[in-house]
Amino acid sequence: MSFKEIAPEELKENAFKVIGKDWLLVTGAAEGKSNAMTASWGGMGVMWGKPVAFLVIRPQRYTKEFIDRAEGLTISVFGEDRRKMMSYFGSVSGRDEDKIAKAGLTPVEDNGRVYFEEARMALVCRKLYAQEMQEACFFDEESNVKWYPDKDYHTMYIVEIEKLLVRE
Repeated sequence: MSFKEIAPEELKENAFKVIGKDWLLVTGAAEGKSNAMTASWGGMGVMWGKPVAFLVIRPQRYTKEFIDRAEGLTISVFGEDRRKMMSYFGSVSGRDEDKIAKAGLTPVEDNGRVYFEEARMALVCRKLYAQEMQEACFFDEESNVKWYPDKDYHTMYIVEIEKLLVRE
C-alpha cells in the first residue's frame, strides 16, 4: 500500500474522532534521531490563511525536546488494530528505549520529518507558533485544577499542514 497526497480541505474524516478517539502519534526528529508520543488533544482548522493543526505537549515529554529543536513535526494516525501500540507510545519514554524499533514501525523521512509506513494517514507539518500555557490564562478553573494538579502546563504548537497523506 502507498500514500496519496490530498489537500487538507479534501479530508473526509471527522477531526473529533481522529484526534480524540483514534489518537495521534506525534513525531519529532532532530540531529538524525526521532521520538514519538501518543496525543489525543488538539485540533485542525485554518489560521493565518493556512491549513493548520494544533496540539499540546507537556514539558516533561521526551518528544518535546525533538520538536523544539526541529523546524517541524509529523502526526501519524493508525487504525484500531494499532490501539495497543498507541497505548505503549503513551506509557513508555523514548529516553529509556527505542519505542519506534520496539513497536516494529517503519520510519519514512520527508524533508527531515519522520512519519510511519504503517499509518493510515500522516500529516507532515511545519511549526508556526508555540507558547507555554499559563495558569493565569485559564477562564475555567475546574479544567486547570483537574488537568494540571502539578502545574506542568502544556506548550501549545500551531503547525502548518504542508502535506496530508492518506492510504490509497
